[in-house]
Amino acid sequence: MSREFDTVIKPKTGWFDIKLKEVWAYRDLIVLFVRRNFVSHYKQTVLGPLWAIIQPLLTTVVFTVVFGSIAGLAAKGVPSFLFYLSGTVAWSYFSSCLTQTADTFTGNAAILGKVYFPRIVMPISTVLTNLISFAIQFAMFAAFLAYYAVKGDVSVNRYALMLPILVVHMALLGLGTGIIISALTTKYRDLKMLIGFGVQLWMYATPVAYDIGIIPQKYMSLYMLNPMTPVINTFRYAFLGVGQFELNYYLISWAVTAAILFVGVILFSRVEKTFMDTV
Repeated sequence: MSREFDTVIKPKTGWFDIKLKEVWAYRDLIVLFVRRNFVSHYKQTVLGPLWAIIQPLLTTVVFTVVFGSIAGLAAKGVPSFLFYLSGTVAWSYFSSCLTQTADTFTGNAAILGKVYFPRIVMPISTVLTNLISFAIQFAMFAAFLAYYAVKGDVSVNRYALMLPILVVHMALLGLGTGIIISALTTKYRDLKMLIGFGVQLWMYATPVAYDIGIIPQKYMSLYMLNPMTPVINTFRYAFLGVGQFELNYYLISWAVTAAILFVGVILFSRVEKTFMDTV
């Protein structure tokens, strides 16, 4: 008498071997990982989730003093504090997704070597965990935004409705870049040492600590190829009214993001088959 099994585990051979239906079937596991990640991140801390507010606040204060007041690199016509807070909140979500996803294989080798589940579940849960921190930080940003809006210093426009699209954009870009690095670090551990430095350089290549208006026009096309530049630019334009929304550059950013995510998924799919031999 033949017996039908609910789950059949087979070796993966294709280049693109991610089964979205299987990922959906493990959605409860994603929720468990999200809860584990969030709790462990703030475990044994005195202030707990308040650090999600304190860190961007301190960064914003430093940027406001150094780059705003001393260097004069903030946008004109809006409060410097709000200008830097907007960039810091958006960049923090992207950079957290990238750096924490990049540690998927090396940081979870003990779990991945013992039990089967779709490995892509772990980076997805990391992105969702950081979404909680982003929600806390954005709520803080919204409170300051409301205060300055009442004073008449800023005005929110209809592009604020793009917020969900911008969040998904940052999540996919961070996920794609992170899983590329996670796939490479299983063999080349030197890359793990360069992640923090690389993210810092990327931030300074993005208009987080300065206004995009300081970039010479002749270099603008090259500068906008950085996929995070149109995202930060659109985020600030939507909520602060500084700069402008440029659709062509934003679509290019989406194209670059899609390419990075596609390459990342392929590399991730290939490496997950043999990573236990190298980790």
